[in-house]
Amino acid sequence: MKSEELPEILTMKQACEVLNCHPNTLRNWDTEGKIEAIRFGSRGDRRFRKSDILALLETQNE
Repeated sequence: MKSEELPEILTMKQACEVLNCHPNTLRNWDTEGKIEAIRFGSRGDRRFRKSDILALLETQNE
């Protein structure tokens, strides 16, 4: 999926597909402060900003 096609807010699954990582890795990065998740709902589900995901992707490719 091209970055232009991504929604502004990504689900855990979408973010993992873009970053090609396991959901637990993304959860750990959130806990470590490497990326900031948006929490919502009574369960505290994580969502991620497209800009944060793309920035993280660029730092991984350097």
